[in-house]
Amino acid sequence: MSHLEAPETVERPGARPTASELEFRLLGPVEAVADGREIRLDGAKQRSVLAALLLSDGRVLPDERLRVLLWGWDPPATWTAQLHTYASRLRGRLGPGVDLVRRAPGYRLDIGGARVDLHEFRRSAELGRRALEAGAYARAAALLCAALAHWRGAPLTGVTAQLAGKELPALEESRLAALENRVEADLALGGHRAAVAELRGLVAEHPARERLRGQLMAALYRCDRQSDALEVYEQGRRLLAEELGVDPGPTLRGLHRQVLTSTLPGPAAAGRHPAVPVAPPAPAAASASAARLTTGVPAPTRAARDEPAAEHRTGAWSGLVPAMLPPAVADFAGRERHLTALRSVLGVPPERQDCVPDPAGPVVLTGGAGCGKSALAVRATHLVRPAFPDGVLYADLRGPDGRPRDPAEVLRAFLRALGAEERGLPGGPDELVRLYRSRLAGRRVLVVLDNAHDERSVRPLLTSDPCGRTVVTSRSALPTVEGAQRFRIGPLDFPAAYQLLAAAGRERVSADPAATARIVELCDRLPLALRICAGRLAARPHWTTARLADRLAPAEHRLDELRLGELDVRASLAADLPRLCPAARAALRVLARAEADSFTPAEAAVLLPSSEREAEEVLELLTEARLLTADPDPAELRYRISSLVRLVAREQSAAALVA
Repeated sequence: MSHLEAPETVERPGARPTASELEFRLLGPVEAVADGREIRLDGAKQRSVLAALLLSDGRVLPDERLRVLLWGWDPPATWTAQLHTYASRLRGRLGPGVDLVRRAPGYRLDIGGARVDLHEFRRSAELGRRALEAGAYARAAALLCAALAHWRGAPLTGVTAQLAGKELPALEESRLAALENRVEADLALGGHRAAVAELRGLVAEHPARERLRGQLMAALYRCDRQSDALEVYEQGRRLLAEELGVDPGPTLRGLHRQVLTSTLPGPAAAGRHPAVPVAPPAPAAASASAARLTTGVPAPTRAARDEPAAEHRTGAWSGLVPAMLPPAVADFAGRERHLTALRSVLGVPPERQDCVPDPAGPVVLTGGAGCGKSALAVRATHLVRPAFPDGVLYADLRGPDGRPRDPAEVLRAFLRALGAEERGLPGGPDELVRLYRSRLAGRRVLVVLDNAHDERSVRPLLTSDPCGRTVVTSRSALPTVEGAQRFRIGPLDFPAAYQLLAAAGRERVSADPAATARIVELCDRLPLALRICAGRLAARPHWTTARLADRLAPAEHRLDELRLGELDVRASLAADLPRLCPAARAALRVLARAEADSFTPAEAAVLLPSSEREAEEVLELLTEARLLTADPDPAELRYRISSLVRLVAREQSAAALVA
């Protein structure tokens, strides 16, 4: 141990605390308390070291990680010595009751029997959640109130911005989940009148959280304020449409129907003595939508409980339930906002046996080559898979040669998966479509159509049955598909890109954050390129991230480096070029040779040359092909070209000149 790591001998008067006397507080100002007295901590850096070690739950926290959490990407030259000093002083202040030790490549904190308010919160919140699911509403309310009492204000107050930025979203999400569960328990116990004021404030603070909005609707309805409940729904519907371009999820829509038809059941624990909570029988009139607002998971309907098998409800369903979905990628990173929206849109289909008509158009994920559309679709589908007990159908609509697959071929594969015998399949495409839609009628089936080329390859595979859902991925937005809900998928944000690259080994990536950041930007934060880099680093353990960054830096070699097995950035991006009309292809080559990476229509008109109107038309064509991105600005509209698209277009231009 160096002299910088040696514990200080005198930190405060009196004996040092033992572990049993210590309490650590993270859910408010970061504090260490012994026998009711606060232990003095020196500034944001020392508080951040303590908080980061507590949040690591006894695991070794590497120096490089602490460096980023304390100083970001621009640490002082003496950061190593400063970090050791903070650890040494913290060790002296906390005393022998805890064990703050050096374990290469970082530090580990063993708190022994000391209490941490975050741990206490999580324990009580989990017990409360289980009690809520079991129908023990009074116990759930008490446990959840006790859990929330540990919050003393904004969590992690007094730490660095870097640590707060990383940890606060997850902490806030856990608080809101516990709060929603506590409100649900209160509503089940008949506390709807007292809950209205609190829920008004919560919905105003978190307008996109559909569960809170649904709870407010239920509380208002039970207060004989049906019109107010409907207005709360309408406000949420407008907000989701304007900000995310989506409709409310099936759960909230089901609650809306119950308010409209005056079929929303009363409090689940009505008529029960609150001090003796027992698991209640499900109310006959309760829908799965209302149950899911209470517990977070779909509840079976009376029909589902009374009938042993789904095939006895609406017709023959021979063979196994189709499960054609590929496995989700292990290194999936980011896209939290998209996943939240997709779970809301896909959600739980209507649970009534006859499936109340509520037709929903397909969900279309659209974006350029290599942006991770397919990975996102598969990830989201796995998350909502339990809501579709009749199966998942999946097809890659792009053939091995890159050409679109014949929809009739896909229909035959789907029908076989749905139990149809090969010899009984009709020959004509129209008959195949009719049989396919008949097989899906009334079934809760999720259909995933990956890599659609255009509308013609998708239309025969769409169904308007209200019980199922369809997800489509395509480089095209499929603008003529009616009723589609479209999500544009772009590059990853920097933290998610960094996380994806860390699949090669978190310690290797964190050993040189500057080199890792260079790789992320040289890859345009494109998931395909980052996955290739992670694979190359994993295959070459003797390479450092700095070596890979240096190999990527020369523009003339970058596309050669971004190739690994069947993964090839050049091939993926170049596949879009032959689909362009001659004018758009020529314009892309001209723009790729320019020095600027973004253009207004007027600037592009000078380069092409053409009129400004013609330039804007060709820029829009390239944007629709996902080769440019539009950057709307109140002052001017700009179109950006990524560095990788530029390199591919330059290569194509050079090849055309040689030819």
